Amino acid sequence: MLMALLLTLSMAAAGLTGVVKDTSGGAVPGASVTIQTPSGAAPQTVISGSDGRFSFDTVPDGAVLVVRAGGFAEQRQTVGGSTEVEVTLQPPTILETVVVTPGRTEQRLGDTPASVNIVTAEQIQSSPAVAVDDVLRSVPSFSLFRRANSVVAQPTTQGVSLRGIGPSGQSRTLVLLDGVPFNDPFGGWVYWTRVPMVSVDRIEITEDTASGLYGNYAMGGVINIVTSRPTSRTLELKPQFGAFSGANGGSDKGSTPKFDMFASHVYKKLGFAVEGSVFNTDGFKTVTTEAGPIDNNAKVDYRNVTGKVEYLPTERLTITGRAGYFKEERDNGKIGELNDTRWKSVSGGMRAVLPDHSDLQARVFGDIQDAHYNFLAVTNAATTRNAVRLATDQKVPVNGFGGMVQWQKFIGTKQALTVGTDYRWVEGESQEDAYVAAVPAAFDGVTQRATLSVQRFSGGSQRSQGAFIQDVLTPVDKLVITLNARVDNWRNYNGHNLETTVATGLPTSNNKPSIDDRTDTVVSPRVAALYHVTERITAWGAYNSGFRAPTLTELYRQFSVGAITTRPNAQLGPERLLGGEFGVNIAPAKNLTARVTWFDNRVTDPVSNVTMTASQPNFAAVCVGLAAGNCVQKQNLGRTKIQGVQTDVEYILGRDWRVTGGYIHNQAKVTDGGAVNTALVGKYLAQVPKNRGSLQIAYSNPKVANLSLGFQFAGLQYNDDQNAQFIPATTLAAAGYDTDITAGLPGYTSIDLVAARDLGPRFQLFVGAQNLTNNVFFVQTNPSTVGAPRMINGGIRVRFSNR
Repeated sequence: MLMALLLTLSMAAAGLTGVVKDTSGGAVPGASVTIQTPSGAAPQTVISGSDGRFSFDTVPDGAVLVVRAGGFAEQRQTVGGSTEVEVTLQPPTILETVVVTPGRTEQRLGDTPASVNIVTAEQIQSSPAVAVDDVLRSVPSFSLFRRANSVVAQPTTQGVSLRGIGPSGQSRTLVLLDGVPFNDPFGGWVYWTRVPMVSVDRIEITEDTASGLYGNYAMGGVINIVTSRPTSRTLELKPQFGAFSGANGGSDKGSTPKFDMFASHVYKKLGFAVEGSVFNTDGFKTVTTEAGPIDNNAKVDYRNVTGKVEYLPTERLTITGRAGYFKEERDNGKIGELNDTRWKSVSGGMRAVLPDHSDLQARVFGDIQDAHYNFLAVTNAATTRNAVRLATDQKVPVNGFGGMVQWQKFIGTKQALTVGTDYRWVEGESQEDAYVAAVPAAFDGVTQRATLSVQRFSGGSQRSQGAFIQDVLTPVDKLVITLNARVDNWRNYNGHNLETTVATGLPTSNNKPSIDDRTDTVVSPRVAALYHVTERITAWGAYNSGFRAPTLTELYRQFSVGAITTRPNAQLGPERLLGGEFGVNIAPAKNLTARVTWFDNRVTDPVSNVTMTASQPNFAAVCVGLAAGNCVQKQNLGRTKIQGVQTDVEYILGRDWRVTGGYIHNQAKVTDGGAVNTALVGKYLAQVPKNRGSLQIAYSNPKVANLSLGFQFAGLQYNDDQNAQFIPATTLAAAGYDTDITAGLPGYTSIDLVAARDLGPRFQLFVGAQNLTNNVFFVQTNPSTVGAPRMINGGIRVRFSNR
């Protein structure tokens, strides 16, 4: 009897070691490995090492091992009495996927009361896109300020919006790269060409407002781009070459060579990686029937390189670091209109499992950016577009840094408490030379030499800091309740607009050496719940709030598009959002998952581009030198409402076929234009289509081929706040559209195709086509510009890995 008791106690006190692998046999580092005890005591957690291994000193009999790693399905198995285990993580269905973004920690998607979309590495590889924004267009809720992609459109038009929450050059969505802010610190837009596509492991998209956890920028959701971690002796190369073919029905063609690489190795407890890409294109003409001698190809030449290190001295501590360099040069499709950017970034982080098995994470990051933009005005746009003058030339140096700390503790098995704080500081200035608006006399045949008129140095600093708390409760097995709240304080200071008349050397009437500071404090709560109605049906809902402070570019920097000049507004206040969503997840079979989500968001004081009219009291002061209709200013409107229905479906047919699709119907309108913009009430928000959808059919069999066919469509959307600008009937007819469209940008459909064939385990040939049928789709009016025509590219993937 005594021997039996001693044996039982020995088994109860036995330790446990193990390894986490994927289905190919490769180690999975950084997985969260938790022991849950049948007694209900606080769980024990460790992190798998660079070789995927983990260990526990003591494991009670009957304990359950829970392993979570982003992008995989959660794995559970009973381990009581075991001393060595091997855990193989499986590819997930939608609801089985482990995500980290919605709750800032590992959580099974099927238990997350939020609308989340996942773009996997397999989906990226099966896309013909050369930049990640074109991959994201397969998610119907995703859109950029303008329809053009980052291959030809300058970054200031690349602000991202989810579900149409206030699209503009300034994003309403926070974009992260491995948890570090990725938006431009001065303007909020996104340089999608900075993303190292070859090393992206997955992209997690939280489509509902996430200000309650992430604060500023996250009013419209969060996109977290997660890159691959270092693995032993890995090298991946992807050279490819392509061309725009018959741009917009014409004969002009442009080449698109690109090279991507990823190399990594793990030596004992230290892992390191290098990733980068090089791309250039001859581009294509974006102006259609209205084009003249001044219109040339829009094109880009960029390169980026990033070095990463990861050190795992113990199973309880991970230390990471990253440094990157990015260079981009663009021609914006008009002779002499250029912009270029240099960006250096650095970040570091740590994750530690403390002795009480709580989880502590911290990150710091810094950015040094130098951007240059110039804007040309067309002096005879109404006739033949055969002459331009330099309107403004801007240099924008920006510096920024920030950091975050987050702590999480499991309280028993029914509660997870998270608290954290973060800080961010940005300093930037638009250093601008403005030229005389009158048509100059000197003329060299195309470019008219302009006379320098005003020099303007406008900018300031912005500091934001916040703290949040979140409690995830599971009072019964079928119910998950999430409560979180965040308080943010932001301050704009050192604002100035130093403006001098060049001819006299004297300050202008707009010279303001000091602009009053602005500060505000915002509280953003969120309440959400998910209920497992059955094993195959879950229902969830959320009520939340969000906010966004105006960026430095909205406060201090002016810019021009075509004949339209947009003035900044140093008096802008923050945007506020109150909203909710309700969703149902249905899995009628193991290989079929569907989701329907209803959402309703109300934004107060949204920052919008407002067309100034002579009747507005501040027209003369704001629109100096500009005619009515050509002057736009950033203003806080009264209110907007964005509501709609979103559907997503995934169907897996056997081992080889996968069908995914999505659709969103969106009603985004102005409900209160404020005192001077009452005419905007009832107007649709610019750049938000009422209908968007996508469908992808993929076949994957390494012994045969990998094939992917994708369809995307977008309905009618308006180019301006007045819903009045239009494409000329002759231009519509030339593109094959109905000439009865009297306002807005007509809807369009685009088809993508990829075919790939493995040549052994290390080589793969591929060919892809974007906009396969070469459809013309319009991007903006005045002049009428179009998006990318058919682009065909092909190449080879080479991968060496000692896994």
